Amino acid sequence: MIPDQRQNFNQQFTEEKYQNFLTDLQEGYPEIPFRVAETPIFIPKDLKEKLIAAGEEIIKLIKQPNFKALTENAIPKNWNVPNENEQPHFLTFDFGICKNNAGALTPMLIEMQGFPSLYGFQTHLAKTFKKNYNIDNSLNYFLNGFDEDKYIELFKEVIIGQHQPHEVALMDVDARNQKTAIDFFVTQKMLGIKILALEDIKKIGKQLFYEEDGKQIQLKRIYNRLIFDEVADNTDIFKNSFDPREELDVEWVTHPNWFYRISKYTMPFLKSEFVPETRFLNEVTSIPADLENYVLKPLFSFAGMGVIIDVSETDIKNIADPENWILQRKVSYEPVVQSPDGGVKAEIRMMYLWPDDGEPQLCLNLARLSRGKMIGVRYNADFDWVGGTVGFMEQ
Repeated sequence: MIPDQRQNFNQQFTEEKYQNFLTDLQEGYPEIPFRVAETPIFIPKDLKEKLIAAGEEIIKLIKQPNFKALTENAIPKNWNVPNENEQPHFLTFDFGICKNNAGALTPMLIEMQGFPSLYGFQTHLAKTFKKNYNIDNSLNYFLNGFDEDKYIELFKEVIIGQHQPHEVALMDVDARNQKTAIDFFVTQKMLGIKILALEDIKKIGKQLFYEEDGKQIQLKRIYNRLIFDEVADNTDIFKNSFDPREELDVEWVTHPNWFYRISKYTMPFLKSEFVPETRFLNEVTSIPADLENYVLKPLFSFAGMGVIIDVSETDIKNIADPENWILQRKVSYEPVVQSPDGGVKAEIRMMYLWPDDGEPQLCLNLARLSRGKMIGVRYNADFDWVGGTVGFMEQ
């Protein structure tokens, strides 16, 4: 998207360099099970400014006094966790890179989450790109005036809060074997916190503990990476540990309810040039005549699961719970990244940290490249120049 930067990168690229880059990226860490793309994305200043403006519009909605009332039905009744705080600690907004009617590049919102992303790994990924390729110093993967020191300082404030690192843990079902475990290990190295599987944590009264060197250590704050959708059919897993839905003497980063509040459920409330027309399916009074231009998405799913791309009237009529689905106008990605053999589609995730009693701060980004019908690993398994990457933005 910045022609001279793209040309410079492609001219220096070799398969050998790419393999050396991957070796560097994984050094000292377990093997990365997801595909990392061959290239970063070079984002021009005007597109960066549109991405920032789009994010600010969404945050304006989230900060409305009635936002919790608007999104109360987003939380499944059997997964509502007590003691919800007043704000999420993370905001991530995914934008497809498209062209507007004037032919200019523009972001279009695809997904949004009040849930953490790869806040550790993305800094490691960007630094490894810079180490292995001649990337111009006029470009930056950080945003909003952040550099590495300032970013780590804020990241510590958000994750650790007023506690000591040993009183805080990153938690997932089987954390060390998750697909995104590389992010967990980078975060541990960066912040000094524990990585705990659910079963490593035991409940005594309302307090949570883990064992280290034969001692019981109280867990005062959880960096939560557990997605309830992944355990909804296996709640027996809580019997050997604790049930997050119980009254607990622990702080959540971020509280699990925000996963639902800031999600596809929020999109019908947004009216913006950067947001495709989105309606709850139960509020659609007449099926659009141009149904081929729409996509049907379940509210409570992740990683693209359950999405119906080529929608038919029969698909809509067969939905038994239309209140849990959205009908959204399709977004047409522009193949903006030039690979050696053609254009590749791109998606940019803008990543914010929101400290307790503070303001949301845009810090860095994540990017994904795709040649498939959708962004995501399962849709791009047989392609190169696809996968996870990072945006270097013109300052």
